Amino acid sequence: MSRREREASRTFAALKVRNFRLYFIGQLISVSGTWMQLMAQGWLVLQITGSSVDLGIAVALQYVPMLILGSYGGLVADRHEKRHILYFTQTSAGLLALLLGILVSTHHVHVLTVYVIAFGLGIVNLFDVPARQAFVQEMVGRDLIANAVGLNSVLMNAGRLIGPGVAAGFIAFLGIAACFYANAGSFVAVLVALLLMREAEFLPMRTVAREKGQLRLGLKYAFGNPLLRNVIIAVAVVGTFAYNFTVTLPLLSRTTFHENSAAHYGLLMGAMGLGAVVGGLMVARRSRPTPKMLALLMLGFGLFMSLAAFAPTVTLAEIAMIPTGAFSIALIATANSLLQLNSSEHMRGRVMSLYSIAFLGTTPIGAPLVGLVVSWSNPRLGIFMGAAFAVLTGVGLLVQQRQHQRGEKVLQSA
Repeated sequence: MSRREREASRTFAALKVRNFRLYFIGQLISVSGTWMQLMAQGWLVLQITGSSVDLGIAVALQYVPMLILGSYGGLVADRHEKRHILYFTQTSAGLLALLLGILVSTHHVHVLTVYVIAFGLGIVNLFDVPARQAFVQEMVGRDLIANAVGLNSVLMNAGRLIGPGVAAGFIAFLGIAACFYANAGSFVAVLVALLLMREAEFLPMRTVAREKGQLRLGLKYAFGNPLLRNVIIAVAVVGTFAYNFTVTLPLLSRTTFHENSAAHYGLLMGAMGLGAVVGGLMVARRSRPTPKMLALLMLGFGLFMSLAAFAPTVTLAEIAMIPTGAFSIALIATANSLLQLNSSEHMRGRVMSLYSIAFLGTTPIGAPLVGLVVSWSNPRLGIFMGAAFAVLTGVGLLVQQRQHQRGEKVLQSA
C-alpha cells in the first residue's frame, strides 16, 4: 500500500463501519437541506422586515431551549437509546420545515411565524444534538471517535457547501418556499439510514437509571475536570461572539457590498463550507487531538475571520471565508473530540450537552448582540468582534497550557 493510500485509509477509517457509513450518507443529504433552510430563513426575515435585529432574534430563538434546558437534553440522551431519540427528533424537524414551506406558499407567513417555528426547532435540537453527538461513539467505538467526529464535521460542512448554492438557485427560480420543502424531504434520508442500521453491530453503551441530582452531578463532573472545563469555556466564548455567520454574512452581502440577490450570500456560505470540508478532513487524519492544537486553531480562525471582515470586495471576502471555514470546523471538531475522549461513558451525554450549550445554546445571547452591534455600526465590526474574541481565547488557552506544563515539571522534579 502506497503512502497516499495509507493516508486515505486513515482519513476515512470510520466509514468502514457499516452503521456509520449509513449515518454519514443520510446526514449528508439532510444537512444540505438544513443549510438550505437556514439560508432561506435569513433571507426571508430580511425580505419581511429588513432588520438586522429581527434576523438576530430569529436565529437566537432556535437556540433558546438549548441555552435554558441543554443539560436536560443530555440527561435524556444518557437515559435512553440514542437511535430512538433520533427517530423522533428527525421526524419532528422535517414536519416543522414542511409547515414553514406551506405558510410561505400560502402567503400566511410573517416574522412572528418564523419566530415560533424557529423556537420549535430549538426544542427539537435540545434532544437531537446531544443524542447525535453521543450516538457516534456507539457506532464506531473509542478508537475511531476522533476520526468519526472529523468526518462528521466534513459532512456538516459539505452540506454548508452544497446547501446555500442550491438554495440560491431555488430562491431565484422556484421561490423561498422550495427550500423549506426540500429540507423537509431531506429528513427521509436520515430515517431510512436509521432503519437500515444493524442493531447487533452497535457497541454496548451503558444507560443511566433515573435518580435525583443527575444534572448537578454532570455539571460537577465537567467543571471539576480542568481540561473539560477549559474546552467548554473556550467553545462558549467563540459560540457567543464568533459563530454568528447566519446573522453577519447576509448583512455583509446585502448592506456592505450592496448585493441584493441571494447569490453572493450563497457564495459566502459556500466558500466557508468548502474550507470547512478541508478542515474536517485534516482533523480526521489526526488520531489524537490536544489542547495546544485547539489553541492554535483558535488563533488561525480569528486571523482569517479578521481578513474576511475587512476585505475590500465581496470576491476577496469569499476567498477569505475559505480558510475561515477550515479553521472554524477544525477547532470545533477538535473540541468535540477532546470532550468525548476525556469523559466517562456514563457522563458523555451530559458533557456533550454542555458542549452543545456552549456552542449552540449561546446563540440567543450572541446573535441579538451581534445584530445590535451591526445596527449601530456595520457588519464588518460585527465579524471583527468575533475574530478578536477568538484570538483572545486562543491566547488564554496557550497561557493555561504553559502553566500546566510548568506545574507538571515542578511535580516531576520534586
